[in-house]
Amino acid sequence: MAENILEIKNLQFSFHTYGGVVKSVRDVSFNVREGEILGIVGESGCGKSVTSQCILRLNPEPPGFFESGSIKYRGEEITTKTDKEMRKIRGVEIGFIFQDPMTSLNPTATIGKQIEEVFVGRKDISKKERKERALEILRLVGINEPERRYRQYPHELSGGMKQRVMIAIALVGKPSIIIADEPTTSLDVTIEAQILDLLKDLKEKLNTSIILITHDLGVIAKMCDRVLVMYGGKIVERGSVDEIFYETSHPYTAGLIQSIATLNTDKNQKLIPIDGTPPDLFAPPKGCPFSARCEFAMKICSEALPEEYVLSPEHTCSCWLRHPDAPKVNIMKRDTKEGS
Repeated sequence: MAENILEIKNLQFSFHTYGGVVKSVRDVSFNVREGEILGIVGESGCGKSVTSQCILRLNPEPPGFFESGSIKYRGEEITTKTDKEMRKIRGVEIGFIFQDPMTSLNPTATIGKQIEEVFVGRKDISKKERKERALEILRLVGINEPERRYRQYPHELSGGMKQRVMIAIALVGKPSIIIADEPTTSLDVTIEAQILDLLKDLKEKLNTSIILITHDLGVIAKMCDRVLVMYGGKIVERGSVDEIFYETSHPYTAGLIQSIATLNTDKNQKLIPIDGTPPDLFAPPKGCPFSARCEFAMKICSEALPEEYVLSPEHTCSCWLRHPDAPKVNIMKRDTKEGS
């Protein structure tokens, strides 16, 4: 088994707001192994982006603050580092691909200048070496005419080309981990497939670990080795990609899978939505965060948090239905093995 290069334990991160304290990330623990693609999936507002931004301390502090927990990159604690110390990690050890390249790139700076920003303050790299590295990385991410693109501005590029530039910026420092926060959200399906194939290819070439954040289960199935399912600021299920899709154990994961069409879904068949709304993280429920929306909820579900039940070396689930005394129910209303 590959070595863990990132270890997160009991992470709790919140925000002070005018309405009170928002508990965005609640007791989250996971690790990232060398050379793997780890997917984090869940609805908007479940805490997946905040969790990923905690790794590089990108959430504004204040109003954000760490309540407790640990983030260790190669054994070094991240949560206690100064901003100056974090600059040695951001873009160099850990790269970040943001959601929307349209707004993440600086419209007033050339592509070359934005790629080279990673090297600002480093005296060991000459101006000529910076340019050579920028052109090399543009070629690596499949951008044609790199010399010309180097001199262009973001508005002169297509959406797919901008996203390739964002990947180039994330890769230029040769990081060990890339965090990709919904990297294909604003792209059409053809360009999305190209970007995902590019990420997978780069992972194989460079042995870079990728944390892929998405709400798209199709992307998870295509790309990931392991998956974390988040809801209400917590991880409710984790496992290998096959275990998540074929041995689904949490009703929320089942709801996500059944709310999308498969290749065998009849055109007249209605998809099954997840009724209700996510929990209010100003005042998180004391029990399971999904209990108010779960059709299998029992009395204990709203009264106490379920423990994390270990189903296999990789597969765990935080649900009272996994308790030995719980009633046996079928959480899957249709067979997802066909056409998945």
